[in-house]
Amino acid sequence: MKKPSPDGRQGGCLFEDLELSGLKLVTPKKFGDERGFFCETHNEKTWANAGLNFDFVQDNHSLSRDVGTVRGLHFQTAPFAQDKLVRVVSGRILDVAVDLRRSSPTFGRHVVVELSRENWRQLFIPIGFAHGFVTLEPDTEVIYKVTNFYSPQHD
Repeated sequence: MKKPSPDGRQGGCLFEDLELSGLKLVTPKKFGDERGFFCETHNEKTWANAGLNFDFVQDNHSLSRDVGTVRGLHFQTAPFAQDKLVRVVSGRILDVAVDLRRSSPTFGRHVVVELSRENWRQLFIPIGFAHGFVTLEPDTEVIYKVTNFYSPQHD
């Protein structure tokens, strides 16, 4: 396996561990010129080189019209538990992940991260965390990948 660079970069992405085990802040590299930009928001090889191997099975896209819209907290139990990769394509959110892993030393603690179209950051949330967000701008769009399908009976 390829070793990460000293700054945590793998293949154009910066992977940062957050204070709760398993949570990662991911900042992809953006390439721009007078025409616009290009950015790989997810690359399976890059993630595998960083020690993260996930099979995302569903992409979700939400639009929240109003500032202060709250979505979540969402959590799915086994066998439909989900890892998530969350990013903002328009607007700004405060994204929240709460550790619900009973055996975790950080059980009940949470992390809040600002995600926006401007900062390009993504939040990886592993199984065992509840997730939600509040919008900070109107017409905020959030896209998130998940590793298991939605199941209302396990939500």
